[in-house]
Formats: sequence, structure tokens, C-alpha cells
Amino acid sequence: MDALGLAAAVQRGDLSASEACEGAISEIESRNPALNAMVIPLFEYGRRMAPTAHGPFAGVPIVLKDLGACLGGLPLYQGNQLLRRLDWRAPEDAPMARRLVDSGFVPVGKSNTPEFGAGTTTQPRSFGPTRNPWHLDYSTSGSSGGSAAAVAAGLVPIAHGNDFGGSIRMPAAWCGVIGLKPSRGRISTHPTPPGLQTEFVLTRSVRDAAAVLDAVADTGPE
Repeated sequence: MDALGLAAAVQRGDLSASEACEGAISEIESRNPALNAMVIPLFEYGRRMAPTAHGPFAGVPIVLKDLGACLGGLPLYQGNQLLRRLDWRAPEDAPMARRLVDSGFVPVGKSNTPEFGAGTTTQPRSFGPTRNPWHLDYSTSGSSGGSAAAVAAGLVPIAHGNDFGGSIRMPAAWCGVIGLKPSRGRISTHPTPPGLQTEFVLTRSVRDAAAVLDAVADTGPE
């Protein structure tokens, strides 16, 4: 089921947002050890957020890439061993992360990324390699490889990523999911200075990508 389908099921009352969150957590606990797609669990955070989620995607679980879309007070290691040892925390919400949460998404974890996103494979020393769900001996590409693997394996229907020179598009292609790099300026990249990098998501369907772009696009000042 894609994100819009799950959101509709929650809105109809077929299941609650908390049940959707628990379903994602169960999938992660069962399947992630073989994949290493998600490296920072946010299960308790998601459980607290789910009952009050609102917006067009209310109750839909999401994994945030551990680079870019940070939430204040939550871990932000960016694939770096020192930041992991220090248990570094984000000082504030990034606009992209806040818009995702305001749209109803429920973060349940953070996905693997090469150190500071600098690489076309996802195998940082801090957490080890992410494996492709289609063949565990194959790479997911990078740098949003953890997010691509999480969506492809069905851990969550959608995951955050960012793209400078293919970091959403390449992992999406290697893992068989939908990856779009929106035009520069459509979505805030704060705290990263504006440039070639864009923030967005990896999805299971084209309609999800279109709907999320409508929900998080920001052409105004930060």
C-alpha cells in the first residue's frame, strides 16, 4: 500500500494512526536487521506523535534520512562516527521535516547515509553498509540508499531523501522505487544553504510523489 492508500485507510477508520505506526515498527524490527536501512530508531517518538497526527497524510509512518530534514532534539549523526559518539542532537527543526510532520507523517526512524552524504554508495563506517532488498549482496547506491531500501522493502511507504547529483534518483533506480529531484527553489533546504541540493522523498507510487510535492513545496522565504 502506498502513502495515499494508507492515509485513506486511516481516514476511513479501517485502522488508527497508532496501528499504522505499530505496523511499521513491526516491519522494521523484523526486516531491517538484514538490510541496515534504518540506523536510528525513533519508535517512542512515533508512538507519541501518531495519536495527534493531522493533515492529508495523517498517521502515515515515514523514515527520515539522517541528513537534512532534522527535527530539533532528535539525533543527527549524518553518517559520522564522531557525531554518533557524541550523540549529537539537532538544534532546531528543518523546514522540510516540519512540513512533513505538519502534513501528518509520523517519523519512526532515521535512515542510513554515507558520511555527510558524500558518496554514491551507502556504507558509512559509523553504521556499516545498507543492503539492497532485491539482492542482499548488492548496493543501494547513495546517498539516500537507506531511504530507498526502506521503501523498497516495505518497512515504510515513504522516506525522506535529498539530492545533489543523483542522491535520490540513483538509489530509487537501484531499488525500484520512485525518486524525484524537484526543481531548485521548490523546497527549502535549510539548514543547508540554497544551491544544487534539493530535499524530497522516495515513494512507492508516482501519485505519492505528486501529492507530497503539493504538501511540502515552499517558494516563499524561510
